[in-house]
Amino acid sequence: MRLGVAGPVGTGKSTLIATLCRELAEQISMAVVTNDIYTDEDARLLRAAGVLPVERIHAVETGACPHTAIRDDVTPNLLAVEDMEADFAPLDLVVVESGGDNLTATFSPALADAQIFCLDVAGGGDVARKGGPGIERADLLVVNKTDLAPHVGVDAERMVADATESRGGLPVLALSQQDDVSIKALASWVLQVLEDHRAGIHVPRDPGPMAPHTHADGTTHTHEDADHGHEHG
Repeated sequence: MRLGVAGPVGTGKSTLIATLCRELAEQISMAVVTNDIYTDEDARLLRAAGVLPVERIHAVETGACPHTAIRDDVTPNLLAVEDMEADFAPLDLVVVESGGDNLTATFSPALADAQIFCLDVAGGGDVARKGGPGIERADLLVVNKTDLAPHVGVDAERMVADATESRGGLPVLALSQQDDVSIKALASWVLQVLEDHRAGIHVPRDPGPMAPHTHADGTTHTHEDADHGHEHG
């Protein structure tokens, strides 16, 4: 399964992924693909944290707005993911981290089977009410860094309630690195979605459009193919 993690700059995406690796790496086979515009900063952070063997963490330098490489032309990411899948087969989970972007940044279903969208309380308590495809339709919305709420004047419970209302019942998780219960809940959610994906019962929310792209074997899908959708192995 390919799990996309998106959200604005500084919301804690890399830390969230590091946490997932620590919680799950002994249970399932994982790899990570990170995105930065001009650097490999996020990949270096994860490698330095020792959450996975360094060769299982690959950096993509997008050279453009982060959403371009996860939504509009996913080929560089797709090639990186497929290379990891070939090198470390069989993999259970590849996590793809978007570069920090705005509230419209979502993954094309050509790249991600499921998506986590990450907000944090320091970004403002009203952000969850602003909506957008990631907030409203990602498979999971994480309200991160809830332990900081008292220090930034945000009511974390209200923010979670607003997010829940915006999502029409789709799951919302309040997460803090200081709260082991929330960390376990995040890991459990990922394992459940992985189980559903394996069973063929996971229905991707697909908040992003199907992007034209090229696979590692040279197969290319055009705008016309994207309009009709296709299956990925």
